[in-house]
Amino acid sequence: MNSIHIKRLLFSWLILLSLLRVHAQTYPALLDTIPYAIYPEVLPDPPDLPSPFQTNNGKEYVIAVTKMNQYAIIEVTLTNTREICQQLIIDSIDFPHLAKTGLHSEVELNKTKEITGRSLDEITSLARPNALSQAGFLAADEDIISVLKGDNQIVKKIGLTHPKMAAPLFHVLNMMDTDLALERWNMAKHKWENIHHFWYHEKKVYVEVEDTKGGQKSIFDDQIEGGFFIKLWRPFTQEEMIELEACFSHLTSEALDQLKKSISSMNIGEMEPQYIMRYGFYEGHTYWRADPIAISFIFGLKSLEVLNQIFEGKLDQVLMQHFKADG
Repeated sequence: MNSIHIKRLLFSWLILLSLLRVHAQTYPALLDTIPYAIYPEVLPDPPDLPSPFQTNNGKEYVIAVTKMNQYAIIEVTLTNTREICQQLIIDSIDFPHLAKTGLHSEVELNKTKEITGRSLDEITSLARPNALSQAGFLAADEDIISVLKGDNQIVKKIGLTHPKMAAPLFHVLNMMDTDLALERWNMAKHKWENIHHFWYHEKKVYVEVEDTKGGQKSIFDDQIEGGFFIKLWRPFTQEEMIELEACFSHLTSEALDQLKKSISSMNIGEMEPQYIMRYGFYEGHTYWRADPIAISFIFGLKSLEVLNQIFEGKLDQVLMQHFKADG
């Protein structure tokens, strides 16, 4: 690791600690002790605890349900010591405003010429469909800066930050990593089957994970790689279904189904939360997009009613509209 990478890591780590302290204040509970056994021990009944929650020593936990219908309190604290990926890094060299505030400055983005030492043209070229990956990291009519700007505006409008958006995805990765260490994967099927679903801000989130045969390289010069396919989704409540069908009655049945799918499910790998944390990059409008509106809805960061108000009844348009490149 060269000196620039070391400086980036140290500075980002210090900045991120302050951002995570703010993030921790949004947790439902700060506990001195946990009056239940911690995973890999399991419980027959649901513990009387929120999910996620944090202890006063800074450890974070999520309550999950196993395939045997037992309850597990799993530590999911963000760290750089997890084998699956480094999690406490923000690209403070290229984006000092992001490192300081958790959001991009458009003035700073307009002046950006390269990221991690790679030119914007090279990154965009690598990110297009059928380049570094078949699906691509960007749609054909998007470029890296247009996508960074577009999603930054969405996250700012929602009233969150990129680290807060990345945290629940890292929590999923850390549950996976715990079971990998415990050898609780179906290695014959290349699947993580031990955890059926988990609870997050009172939302029941389902998860399916497979490890892939090959590896995905990053569009940035950052040593990030991908090797997992992760599907996340949560069902709508009856009240949410009524609201959707009432607010979007003008849509065709096909368009309404697409809206439901786009806001309530996503396909990601372990690269996406690192991209969000480091660069505020959710990927463009491709199969692998970790849409910030979907993150907010799935993990209960914002309700459907609030999201619909924020985007003035145009959720379908905001979710589908590409961040088109200039020129």
